[in-house]
Amino acid sequence: MKIEELLRLMVDRRASDLHLRVRRPPILRIDGVLQVMEDMPHITPSDLKEAFEHVANESQRDRFHHDMELDLAYGIRGMARFRINVFMQRDTLSLAIRRVPYVVPTVDELGLPEICKALALKPRGLVLLTGRTGTGKSTTLAAMIDHINKNESRNIITIEDPIEYIFQDDKSMIAQRDLGSDTKSFGNALRHVLRQDPDVILVGEMRDLETIATAITAAETGHLVLSTLHTPSAPQAIDRIIDVFPPHQQEQIRLQLSLVLEGVLSQILLRRATGHGRVASVEIMLGTDAVRNIIREGKIEQMPTYMQTGSQFGMLTMDQALQNLVRSRMVTVEEALPYCSKPDELLGRPVLSR
Repeated sequence: MKIEELLRLMVDRRASDLHLRVRRPPILRIDGVLQVMEDMPHITPSDLKEAFEHVANESQRDRFHHDMELDLAYGIRGMARFRINVFMQRDTLSLAIRRVPYVVPTVDELGLPEICKALALKPRGLVLLTGRTGTGKSTTLAAMIDHINKNESRNIITIEDPIEYIFQDDKSMIAQRDLGSDTKSFGNALRHVLRQDPDVILVGEMRDLETIATAITAAETGHLVLSTLHTPSAPQAIDRIIDVFPPHQQEQIRLQLSLVLEGVLSQILLRRATGHGRVASVEIMLGTDAVRNIIREGKIEQMPTYMQTGSQFGMLTMDQALQNLVRSRMVTVEEALPYCSKPDELLGRPVLSR
C-alpha cells in the first residue's frame, strides 16, 4: 500500500479526494460520492506513518509534531499535484488528500459563466468566491488567474495555503507564496505585498479581521484582489465580512466595501445528469450602484430580491442558476432540489400565497 500507488489510483479513477485512516480501506470521493475500496486491505498505523514520511519533508514533519495539524502540497511529475491535510484522530495519523491537476483548467472547460472572465480582467477592486468546502472555489480562482495570464500583462502575486495549481508565466508574471514556507501568515504577506509592485493579488482565504481589512485596503489602493470565503451565498459573504469587525468600525467597513466590491460568485458542485463528472452552479452578485447602496445602508436582506430582478446586469440567484442547469438537462431535478430555496419554482408548481 505505497502512497504513490494510491495517488495513481486516485488519478486513474478521476477521484477528487482520497481518505486514509487506520483500520479502514482507502476511501475515494468520485463525482461527490464516497466509495470505499473494499477490495483493498485495511490501513495500518505503520502504513500511514510511512505515507506521511514519504510526502512530508523534515521541516513539515517538525511543524506537524508541534502543531498537530499540517497542510502541504505534493506532486508526481507528469501526473498531478495533491493538497494533503495531515491530522490526528483517536491518537492515530490520518490523511485527507485533494487532487489538483497539473494543467490549469480554463473558464470555458469548467463551464463557468462568462462573467468570470470579465471580473478577472477588472483593473482594480475586490472579487470574492464563496461556497462550502469542496465546491471548487480554488479551481475557479485558478481559471480566472489563468485567464489574466493569457490576456493581460500584469504582475500577479498569490498567497496560498498550500500552493495548489502551478502557473507558468505567459503575458503576466506570477509569484506564488506558500503559507508556512514563504510567509508566516496571510495578514503578514498582505502587509508587505504592496511593496512588490502587484497588479493582481490572490489571497487563498480571508480568514480573519487583519486579512480582510488589509485585502480591502489593497483593493482601495488600485489593485485587483481575489479571494475566498466559506459562506453558502453571495449576500451572506457581505454579512460575514462586516460582522468580523467591531460594531464601532462596521459603518466604515460598509462604506469601504461598497466602493471596492466588483463581484461575489457563490458556487456549488452538482453531479451531471449523465452520471459522469460534476458541473458548477454559480450565483452571481455584481457591484452595481444599487448593490453598493444596499451594502452602505446595511440592508443585505434586500439583496436576493434585487439579484433576482438584476438579470440585465448579469446577476443570478442560486435558484435561477439551478433552473438553468435543469432546463439545459445538465443536471436532474432530483440533484438540484436539495440546493434550491424555492422548490416549487424549480418543479414548475404555482407558488401559493400564505
